[in-house]
Amino acid sequence: MFLAYKSNRLRKNIQSDTFGKNSDMSTTIRKVQEADFPQLLELFREFAEFQKTPERMTNSLEKMQQEKDFFEAFVAVNEQDKIVGYGTWFFTYHTWVGKSLYMDDLYVSPDYRGTGLGQRLFDSVRQVAQEGSCNRMRWLVSDWNINAQEFYKKIGATLDHTEMHCELVIK
Repeated sequence: MFLAYKSNRLRKNIQSDTFGKNSDMSTTIRKVQEADFPQLLELFREFAEFQKTPERMTNSLEKMQQEKDFFEAFVAVNEQDKIVGYGTWFFTYHTWVGKSLYMDDLYVSPDYRGTGLGQRLFDSVRQVAQEGSCNRMRWLVSDWNINAQEFYKKIGATLDHTEMHCELVIK
Protein backbone atom coordinates (compact mmCIF):
# COMPACT_ATOMS: atom_id res chain seq x y z
CA MET A 1 0.00 0.00 0.00
CA PHE A 2 1.59 3.23 -1.14
CA LEU A 3 -0.24 5.54 1.28
CA ALA A 4 1.87 4.25 4.15
CA TYR A 5 5.15 5.21 2.47
CA LYS A 6 7.39 7.23 4.75
CA SER A 7 11.02 8.18 4.31
CA ASN A 8 13.41 9.43 6.95
CA ARG A 9 15.12 11.49 4.25
CA LEU A 10 11.86 13.36 3.71
CA ARG A 11 11.64 14.38 7.35
CA LYS A 12 14.59 16.75 7.06
CA ASN A 13 13.89 20.45 6.82
CA ILE A 14 14.76 22.17 3.60
CA GLN A 15 16.10 25.60 4.56
CA SER A 16 15.67 28.55 2.24
CA ASP A 17 17.92 31.43 1.44
CA THR A 18 16.60 34.95 1.75
CA PHE A 19 14.72 35.72 -1.44
CA GLY A 20 11.68 37.24 -2.94
CA LYS A 21 9.90 40.54 -3.08
CA ASN A 22 11.30 41.69 0.25
CA SER A 23 14.92 41.05 1.14
CA ASP A 24 13.95 39.94 4.67
CA MET A 25 11.49 37.27 3.49
CA SER A 26 12.68 33.74 4.13
CA THR A 27 10.87 30.47 4.57
CA THR A 28 11.51 26.92 5.66
CA ILE A 29 9.91 23.98 3.89
CA ARG A 30 9.20 20.99 6.11
CA LYS A 31 6.87 18.02 6.45
CA VAL A 32 3.46 18.81 7.84
CA GLN A 33 2.74 18.24 11.53
CA GLU A 34 -0.64 17.76 13.16
CA ALA A 35 -0.18 21.09 14.98
CA ASP A 36 -0.23 22.73 11.51
CA PHE A 37 -3.79 21.65 10.75
CA PRO A 38 -5.59 24.81 12.00
CA GLN A 39 -3.37 27.09 9.91
CA LEU A 40 -3.67 24.78 6.92
CA LEU A 41 -7.45 24.87 7.09
CA GLU A 42 -7.28 28.65 6.72
CA LEU A 43 -5.05 28.25 3.66
CA PHE A 44 -7.41 25.59 2.24
CA ARG A 45 -10.23 28.16 2.51
CA GLU A 46 -8.00 30.80 0.92
CA PHE A 47 -7.20 28.40 -1.93
CA ALA A 48 -10.89 27.54 -2.40
CA GLU A 49 -11.64 31.27 -2.71
CA PHE A 50 -8.79 31.64 -5.20
CA GLN A 51 -10.24 28.74 -7.20
CA LYS A 52 -13.66 30.46 -7.10
CA THR A 53 -15.21 27.43 -5.39
CA PRO A 54 -15.42 28.22 -1.65
CA GLU A 55 -18.55 26.10 -1.26
CA ARG A 56 -16.55 22.97 -2.11
CA MET A 57 -14.18 23.34 0.86
CA THR A 58 -15.88 21.16 3.48
CA ASN A 59 -12.84 19.87 5.37
CA SER A 60 -12.62 20.40 9.14
CA LEU A 61 -10.07 20.11 11.90
CA GLU A 62 -11.85 17.04 13.26
CA LYS A 63 -11.83 15.35 9.86
CA MET A 64 -8.14 16.14 9.36
CA GLN A 65 -7.28 14.69 12.76
CA GLN A 66 -9.32 11.53 12.10
CA GLU A 67 -7.82 11.07 8.63
CA LYS A 68 -4.26 12.23 9.36
CA ASP A 69 -2.76 8.90 8.27
CA PHE A 70 -3.87 9.69 4.71
CA PHE A 71 -2.52 13.24 4.66
CA GLU A 72 0.93 13.98 3.25
CA ALA A 73 2.20 17.51 2.77
CA PHE A 74 5.05 19.94 2.87
CA VAL A 75 4.43 23.35 4.38
CA ALA A 76 6.31 26.59 3.82
CA VAL A 77 6.75 28.45 7.10
CA ASN A 78 7.92 32.06 7.33
CA GLU A 79 10.08 33.59 10.06
CA GLN A 80 6.98 34.30 12.16
CA ASP A 81 6.01 30.58 12.06
CA LYS A 82 3.08 31.31 9.75
CA ILE A 83 2.34 28.77 7.03
CA VAL A 84 2.38 30.61 3.71
CA GLY A 85 2.19 27.72 1.26
CA TYR A 86 1.78 23.99 0.97
CA GLY A 87 2.04 21.03 -1.38
CA THR A 88 -0.06 17.90 -0.76
CA TRP A 89 0.24 14.49 -2.38
CA PHE A 90 -0.55 10.80 -2.24
CA PHE A 91 0.74 7.69 -3.91
CA THR A 92 -1.42 5.90 -6.43
CA TYR A 93 -1.19 3.24 -9.09
CA HIS A 94 -1.96 4.04 -12.73
CA THR A 95 -2.60 1.10 -14.99
CA TRP A 96 -0.62 2.50 -17.91
CA VAL A 97 2.55 3.48 -16.04
CA GLY A 98 2.48 1.87 -12.59
CA LYS A 99 3.37 3.55 -9.31
CA SER A 100 2.73 7.28 -9.41
CA LEU A 101 2.43 10.30 -7.18
CA TYR A 102 -0.61 12.55 -7.39
CA MET A 103 -0.01 16.12 -6.26
CA ASP A 104 -3.39 17.19 -4.92
CA ASP A 105 -2.61 20.83 -4.23
CA LEU A 106 0.23 23.30 -4.63
CA TYR A 107 -0.68 26.66 -3.12
CA VAL A 108 1.28 29.77 -2.18
CA SER A 109 -0.27 32.77 -0.42
CA PRO A 110 -0.51 35.86 -2.64
CA ASP A 111 2.21 37.82 -0.81
CA TYR A 112 4.71 35.01 -1.44
CA ARG A 113 3.99 34.39 -5.13
CA GLY A 114 6.82 35.20 -7.49
CA THR A 115 9.44 34.45 -4.84
CA GLY A 116 10.39 30.95 -5.98
CA LEU A 117 8.44 29.35 -3.14
CA GLY A 118 6.08 27.49 -5.49
CA GLN A 119 9.09 26.01 -7.29
CA ARG A 120 10.64 24.93 -3.99
CA LEU A 121 7.41 23.30 -2.80
CA PHE A 122 7.01 21.56 -6.16
CA ASP A 123 10.62 20.34 -6.04
CA SER A 124 10.03 18.95 -2.54
CA VAL A 125 7.03 16.96 -3.74
CA ARG A 126 8.93 15.84 -6.85
CA GLN A 127 11.71 14.58 -4.56
CA VAL A 128 9.14 12.38 -2.78
CA ALA A 129 8.14 10.91 -6.15
CA GLN A 130 11.78 10.28 -7.09
CA GLU A 131 12.69 8.73 -3.74
CA GLY A 132 9.51 6.64 -3.89
CA SER A 133 10.53 5.23 -7.29
CA CYS A 134 7.46 6.65 -8.98
CA ASN A 135 7.12 6.50 -12.73
CA ARG A 136 5.06 9.67 -13.01
CA MET A 137 3.61 12.65 -11.19
CA ARG A 138 0.15 13.87 -12.03
CA TRP A 139 -1.92 16.88 -10.95
CA LEU A 140 -4.67 19.21 -12.13
CA VAL A 141 -4.47 22.85 -13.07
CA SER A 142 -7.47 25.12 -13.65
CA ASP A 143 -8.06 26.03 -17.29
CA TRP A 144 -8.26 29.73 -16.35
CA ASN A 145 -5.02 29.74 -14.29
CA ILE A 146 -2.60 30.73 -17.05
CA ASN A 147 0.21 31.61 -14.61
CA ALA A 148 0.15 28.10 -13.14
CA GLN A 149 -0.01 26.53 -16.60
CA GLU A 150 3.05 28.50 -17.70
CA PHE A 151 4.89 27.53 -14.50
CA TYR A 152 4.20 23.84 -15.13
CA LYS A 153 5.21 24.07 -18.78
CA LYS A 154 8.46 25.79 -17.78
CA ILE A 155 9.39 22.84 -15.54
CA GLY A 156 8.73 20.35 -18.33
CA ALA A 157 5.17 19.20 -17.62
CA THR A 158 2.77 18.49 -20.44
CA LEU A 159 -0.81 19.75 -20.19
CA ASP A 160 -3.24 17.08 -21.35
CA HIS A 161 -6.48 18.54 -22.65
CA THR A 162 -7.99 15.16 -23.58
CA GLU A 163 -9.35 14.17 -20.17
CA MET A 164 -11.91 15.77 -17.93
CA HIS A 165 -11.90 15.72 -14.15
CA CYS A 166 -14.76 13.64 -12.72
CA GLU A 167 -15.93 13.78 -9.14
CA LEU A 168 -18.49 11.91 -7.06
CA VAL A 169 -19.22 12.90 -3.48
CA ILE A 170 -19.54 9.86 -1.20
CA LYS A 171 -21.47 10.45 2.01
